[in-house]
Amino acid sequence: MNIHEHQAKEVLKKYGANVPNGYFALNVKDLVEKAKNLNTEKYVLKAQIHAGGRGKGGGVKIIDNLKDLEKEASKLLGKNLVTHQTGPSGREVKRLYVEESSNIEREFYLSCLVDRASSKIAFISSDQGGMDIEKVAAETPEKIITTKIDLTNEILADDCKKIINIFGLKNEAKIEAIHLIKSIYKMFIDTDANLVEINPLILTKTNSVVCLDAKMNFDSNALFRQSEILKFRDLSEENETEIEASKHDLAYIKLDGSIGCMVNGAGLAMATMDIIKLYGEEPANFLDVGGGASKEKVSAAFKLILSDANVKGILINIFGGIMRCDILAQGVVDAAKEINISVPLVVRLAGTNFKEGKEILKKSGLKIIPAENLDDAAKKIVEAIR
Repeated sequence: MNIHEHQAKEVLKKYGANVPNGYFALNVKDLVEKAKNLNTEKYVLKAQIHAGGRGKGGGVKIIDNLKDLEKEASKLLGKNLVTHQTGPSGREVKRLYVEESSNIEREFYLSCLVDRASSKIAFISSDQGGMDIEKVAAETPEKIITTKIDLTNEILADDCKKIINIFGLKNEAKIEAIHLIKSIYKMFIDTDANLVEINPLILTKTNSVVCLDAKMNFDSNALFRQSEILKFRDLSEENETEIEASKHDLAYIKLDGSIGCMVNGAGLAMATMDIIKLYGEEPANFLDVGGGASKEKVSAAFKLILSDANVKGILINIFGGIMRCDILAQGVVDAAKEINISVPLVVRLAGTNFKEGKEILKKSGLKIIPAENLDDAAKKIVEAIR
């Protein structure tokens, strides 16, 4: 789950990090009124969307006075902001954030994330803040330091020093940076975060270390124990179909292709999408129905797939383990009859009770195209939609 910048800064501040004073608002009048409380020479106006690259897309502006703030906020609110992370369709700006300006001496990059390959927490730091970190990694990799930490209750001082070494800070600024690393580490563990990114982290002309921007992502599977974080969820920033999928405990991600996929197991789903591409078509979605797909769950999955106007055919790929193929087949038949599926439907069953499952599909009277294996299934669904 992603959250907005102003929410991320609220979390950082709670854990003792230094962030600029600021306010968010859902309308221009409220924003201007709140901005009057800021003691600043200039105002920094920021669009709040779940995407990076806002500055380059025109979503961040430095403004001299309240009159101009009102004018620029009116232009920005409701604007369809396009960045390298939103794609060409962009994203509507539904909330704004205004904060005090900062006198920047230097800019750094800092992030903390789960490194799944090593089962450790990784801090990435660079003295090239404010830039695309991917570009820095490609062109000047020596400008980036990665420090991997074993999961413990508290990060060691020596590790903190390794992380901030590239910043070249001295005296009080160095002490502040070490404190920030400790704060981020504790927050990361406490909140079940997947990613904390501060870009830029700045050193001000008064020698303070400040989080000028912040991005956070949290493990959705842990939200049941993160009630305070869950309050930050902004459904208007999420795909409506994916929201509906979460209500039925379905792992669904919309894609841009024409073949809808219904699979049990994330690895099998990835393989299914790969083989569809191998035969020259594109998957319309990732959809993992999990280990216990009831008739209701299968029906909900069908409805999600068919809600996408781009879908020209559906491929169901099931390997029966915990979930028996005969139960899944009956769920498919019942759901297909209820929904009246009008696009080609290819079904491949393997594993527990797959023979019984195939028999159920055969006797259903529905126009279901059976497949012997995954390769056969991919060929048949591609042929069917063509």
